[in-house]
Amino acid sequence: MARRTHEDTTLRVALLGCGNVGLALYELLAEPKNRAALRDRTGLTFDVVGIAVKSTKKKRSSAPWFDASLLTTDAKALALRTDVDVVVELMGGVDGTLDILQAALRSGASVVSGNKALLAIHGRSLARVAFDHGADLRYEAAVAGAIPILRVLRDALSGEQVHRVMGIVNGTTNYILSTMAHDGRPYEDVLAEAQSLGLAESDPTADVEGFDAASKAAILASLAFDCKVSTADVHREGITNVTSDDVAFAKQLGFVVKLLAVCELLDGGQLSVRVHPTMVPVDHPLASVDGSFNAVFVEGAACGELMLYGRGAGGKPTASAVLGDLVEVARSMRRGGAPDVPLAPRVVARRPMAEIESAFYLTLDVADQPGVLAAVTQVFGRNGVSIRSMEQVGLGLEARLVFVTHVALEGSMAKTMRELRKLKVVDRVGTLLRVIDDERSS
Repeated sequence: MARRTHEDTTLRVALLGCGNVGLALYELLAEPKNRAALRDRTGLTFDVVGIAVKSTKKKRSSAPWFDASLLTTDAKALALRTDVDVVVELMGGVDGTLDILQAALRSGASVVSGNKALLAIHGRSLARVAFDHGADLRYEAAVAGAIPILRVLRDALSGEQVHRVMGIVNGTTNYILSTMAHDGRPYEDVLAEAQSLGLAESDPTADVEGFDAASKAAILASLAFDCKVSTADVHREGITNVTSDDVAFAKQLGFVVKLLAVCELLDGGQLSVRVHPTMVPVDHPLASVDGSFNAVFVEGAACGELMLYGRGAGGKPTASAVLGDLVEVARSMRRGGAPDVPLAPRVVARRPMAEIESAFYLTLDVADQPGVLAAVTQVFGRNGVSIRSMEQVGLGLEARLVFVTHVALEGSMAKTMRELRKLKVVDRVGTLLRVIDDERSS
C-alpha cells in the first residue's frame, strides 16, 4: 500500500494495546466532547478502526463511547489492514512487536509508538524502513510522558550543538526518592506505598534498577547527538541501595538524591551515556522536581540551559504525547509531505566509564578506634581521590564515616572502594553516589 495523501481530513487508526495509555488515547479520540474539541483545534477527524488486545473478554470500559466490537486479538492482521493509515503501538514487547511494526511500515502505514525498550534498540532501523516505504515513525511518548522533549531535540534544537542532556525520566523512582526525603521513611516502605498507589509495578525491577531510564537515555542520546546508541551502551545503576540515611545525609549537606539519566558529549568528541543515583544541589532546577514528575535539562552552545518539566507517566499524560504525534502525522499526510530523512548516524567514540569524572559521596562503617581514619584516608590519597569533606556519626562500637570527594576519575574511585573493602577496620562499604557540585556540572 503506497503512503496516502488526503483531500479529506480523516485519519484511520489501528490501536495496538488498550491498557492505561491505550484506553486514555481512545477516550481522547472517541469520547464525543473530546472528539469535537480535537476536530475544532486541528481540523482533523481520527477514526479508530480496530483495537488489538490480549483478550476480548476482559471489560475495558463501561463508557457509552467505548465500542467493544473493535476489539481483536490479532494485532498483525489489524496493523496490515488496507484501510489503516496509522498504527499506534502501545502494547510493549520487543521481538514480536518489531515484526508487526516493520510489516506495517512496509505496507505504507505510519507508526506512532511509546515502546522505549524497542525503540532504544531498533529505532534507527525502523526509521530507515519508514523512509524507504514513504511512512512516518514517531515516538514522543517513549520518553518522559507528556513532556515534548523528543520533538524539541528533533525540531527546535535540530541546528543546536547540544553538549548535555540530563534528566529525571522515571516517575516511579522519583516518587520513591522524593518521599524518602520528605518523610524519612526507608526504601522498602515507600516502594510498597508506590505499588499500592499504582505508581510502581508488582515487579518494579525495570524502574528501580534503572532499565526503564536506560532505554530512555539511549533514545535521548541518539537524537541529541545524531548517533546510534542502544541500551547496551548505557552504564546503568538503580536506586535499591540508596538508604534513608543517605537521603538524610544528602539533605544535611545541601543536596537531594535523584536517579538521573546523563547523556553528554565530552571533550574530544567522546560520548558518555549513563543512569545512576546522583546528589543534586538544592538550588539546581532538577532538585525541585518531586513526586512522579519528570524533567529534562538541556545544555547547548547557543541556547544555553533550558529545562522541560511535566508529568512523565500515567495514562492521560502519555496519551497526550501520542495524540500530538498522531496530529503531526495527519498534517504531514494532508500536505503530501515526505517523511523525515533518517540521517546516517555519526560514529561517536564512547568514553569508558572508568575515565568519567565526578565528585562522589561514600559512606563507610568502621571500627571506632584510634588510627582508623588515618588508614582510610591513606587509601583515598593513594588512589588520587581528594576528600572534600568528612563527617563521623557514632554507632556504638562502630562509627559511620561520610565522605564527599572532589572531582576524581570513576576508575580511581572504584579502585579506592576495592581497597577499602580489604581493610580489617572497615566493616561495610556503603552507598556510592555521584555528586553534582560547583566544580563540575555532572
